[in-house]
Amino acid sequence: MNVRTPGRLVDRHDLVIFDLDGVVYLVDQPISSAVAAICRLQGENVRLAYATNNASRGSAEVADLLARIGAPARPEQVLTSGAAAASVLAERLPSGAPVLVVGSPALGAEVRAAGLEPVSRAEQAPAAVVQGYGPRVGWVELAEACVAVRAGAPWVATNLDPSLPSEHGPLPGNGALVAAVQTALGRGPDLVVGKPQPALFTAAAHRVGASRPLVVGDRLDTDVEGAVRAGMDSLLVLTGVNGVTDLLHAPPSRRPNYVAADLGGLFEVDAVVAVPARQSVPARQSVPARQSVAAEAGGWQVAADEGGLRLTGSGTTLDAISALCAAAWSGCQVGEVRAESADADQVLRELGLTGHGQRG
Repeated sequence: MNVRTPGRLVDRHDLVIFDLDGVVYLVDQPISSAVAAICRLQGENVRLAYATNNASRGSAEVADLLARIGAPARPEQVLTSGAAAASVLAERLPSGAPVLVVGSPALGAEVRAAGLEPVSRAEQAPAAVVQGYGPRVGWVELAEACVAVRAGAPWVATNLDPSLPSEHGPLPGNGALVAAVQTALGRGPDLVVGKPQPALFTAAAHRVGASRPLVVGDRLDTDVEGAVRAGMDSLLVLTGVNGVTDLLHAPPSRRPNYVAADLGGLFEVDAVVAVPARQSVPARQSVPARQSVAAEAGGWQVAADEGGLRLTGSGTTLDAISALCAAAWSGCQVGEVRAESADADQVLRELGLTGHGQRG
């Protein structure tokens, strides 16, 4: 199976839409390879956009942050879930209506810019509640949201990301804070605006008239699923939240077109691999014991039996990922991923798959 892309990946698309956390930076610390890649894209006049579920900063703040880390951007290139949520509320509420804001000052600013009045207490009779990530959100804000929603205010969440990537590992994201309110109320938000809803991606493409966008992200449940819903190609980079274990178990709605270690995959043919096309398969297809090769890619072979997948042969790490995905996504039971050659053992250790057990 030929899993290499013909020519540079970036040359086959007329817009690159980047996620931010886990792709360009971790919290506020730049991913050096990402900054270099963005600068290279800018030097080649490739059209860029940024779509983030993190509502703690406005578009101008994000553009300033990108400039500080060495990847200058214009505010109009940045689409945030906070701005999208404020826009939705402005369409549904009369001008000047009070909206209880649970999140950062930037989210409140987006609400005000949309012609609504941000408030902080349920006793102010808000016409709606909007909740987005804010590093200083605490019990008081969550309690006010509970009271307002229980009194009948519609509840809009900017996103449901359970975690944010950081140099110390995943940290609680807006989804974790929404879950606290949901637990208290016994129900979820009335509307979720950000990824995996496709609106941020389709808006980015519409702004520049792009017809072949590429979405680059680190999360399968937001970036990749959002791209699938928008009918766009996607590249998963392994610098943030999701890794190969998650990829093998991804349902069809969360399967990217390409995988790369980092943004170097946009330019180098050997730094990116195409993974099998999205397809609907049975969740747990029965595989006879001692079945012959289920997938091949670049010198690797993957066989499947009742215990899981067996990798043998040799080749690049990316080709091993493609072969494993081909087997897993064809309906084979993933179970335990085992090595049957010295090279396979080394690659599985690199991918964190040694001793990988069955999920669910």
